[in-house]
Amino acid sequence: MAENLEYYKVFYHVAKCENLTAAAAELSISQPAVSQVLKQLERSLDTKLFVRASKGIRLTEQGQVLYEYVREGYEKILLGEKMVSSMLRLDCGELKIGASDMTLKYYLLPFLEKFHEQYPGIKVTVNNAPTPRTLHLLHQGKIDFGVVSAPFEKRQNLSVKEVRELEDVFVAGRRFIQYKNRMLDLQELEELPIIFLEGVTSTGTYMGDFLRHNGVRISPEFELATSDMIVQFALRSLGVGCVVRDFAQEYLESGRLFELRFNKIIRDGRKGLPVQGSPGIFSNDQLINEGDLRYGEEYCI
Repeated sequence: MAENLEYYKVFYHVAKCENLTAAAAELSISQPAVSQVLKQLERSLDTKLFVRASKGIRLTEQGQVLYEYVREGYEKILLGEKMVSSMLRLDCGELKIGASDMTLKYYLLPFLEKFHEQYPGIKVTVNNAPTPRTLHLLHQGKIDFGVVSAPFEKRQNLSVKEVRELEDVFVAGRRFIQYKNRMLDLQELEELPIIFLEGVTSTGTYMGDFLRHNGVRISPEFELATSDMIVQFALRSLGVGCVVRDFAQEYLESGRLFELRFNKIIRDGRKGLPVQGSPGIFSNDQLINEGDLRYGEEYCI
């Protein structure tokens, strides 16, 4: 089959040039070699493909029919090679990312801005979803990589790169001012109207496990879809919100919210991680790290 493809490559150039010498020059082979290939192709098809003309050669009726198909196929192959080359140079292509509100807003967004400036031909699609959903999309091959937060179940076919630590905090507004500057027992959370993220999220899983391990059982007053909304509820003193510090930092610094302090430190070490599954088409030296957003090697959580 590979030999036949070479025959059709020669056939294409001869038919396009209508001249054996010109075709040989395009192919960087000798004119006798071109003639020999055409004879072999005609022999295998059992038909004449060219006849001599006053200036060079021209296609026979059978040759013209064959050329229409060969031209379409061969030029598509050339276009495919060109597109692959462009993708390897990052001139074009598509990057599909999964990220939660937190990882997108406080980690990924600045890198995406820099990446878009450097590679404007790459289409970037971001699927905004919590860590479990992002991992599900990754396992299904619907995204190239995800930026997620621990904890999560690691699988053998995923690779992980830790990029930063996350800190979970409980924040409150003026209604709960009596708790400010006090050192609280974790059990006191059972008496407070707690605001958690709804559904299965890495933050909810992490804090739920931590509190249960310390004998704390809470029934959230509110369960909301996003951490930004939790902060807004806390600003209105509708409860004590549990969020990653980044979401509340602005309001903590301004004094509109305060952080509840506990006599037992909420364990740290939770990570933000880019994750990727099966290998893609991009080079291994292009990846996301703390200092840059580079495109390529797949990461998985």
